[in-house]
Amino acid sequence: MAVALVGSGILLGGCDRLKRSDDGDPARPAGLEAFPRADRPVAPIISPRYATEEARDRVNEAEDIMDRAGIRRGMTVADIGAGEGYYTVRLAKRVGSQGRVLAVDIVPEVIDALGQRVNRENWTNVSVKLGTPENPKLPENSFDRIFLVHMYHEIGEPYAFLWHMRPALKPGGEVIVVDAMRPTAQHGTPPRLLTCEFGTVGYQLISLEVRPEAGGYLARFRAVGGRPSPEAIRPCRLTSE
Repeated sequence: MAVALVGSGILLGGCDRLKRSDDGDPARPAGLEAFPRADRPVAPIISPRYATEEARDRVNEAEDIMDRAGIRRGMTVADIGAGEGYYTVRLAKRVGSQGRVLAVDIVPEVIDALGQRVNRENWTNVSVKLGTPENPKLPENSFDRIFLVHMYHEIGEPYAFLWHMRPALKPGGEVIVVDAMRPTAQHGTPPRLLTCEFGTVGYQLISLEVRPEAGGYLARFRAVGGRPSPEAIRPCRLTSE
């Protein structure tokens, strides 16, 4: 595995895997009993917008991230936590008429507004879909790339989410994560914690780079081996931030 580490201080602290315990939490959605809870804070969703599109374009954010993610014409891409659609429409332009983009969010009002934008701007290669905090509800074997941009820290059930997402990747497909190098309670994800949580569900880190223009770092993952059973997943704990 080749891992690109650009900049200093990107891997802070350590990450342990904890023993499983069944908490029997009645507040959890049905069907999640077999999955561990995240042993860390989950940031609240406070806005469908990370920053204005104009500000992000001034630093060439989307073009840089798409270049590094290898986005090209004809690809099929999922944009999870799509919000107002900053990446959705730029991905749609990049993949072209022969490609497809599926935009997913868990807030009905956000998906409704994004659907209106897609129709208004006539993005005929874009579809929108309502997901859930534990399952993005993606079709299997469908995506060359899955984007999670400034939203991973808001996923309330990361192990169930990653487990349900895995089958949606095509062979050789990648998950692209952009997040800030901050604790999850401060709307970021420490890279070691991210790598540990992905790893316990059977994803391998390909590369990790500091990308200041995107507000943090870019991580790329591939699914390797078989998907573990939910009962076999061991939650991660960041031992130092």
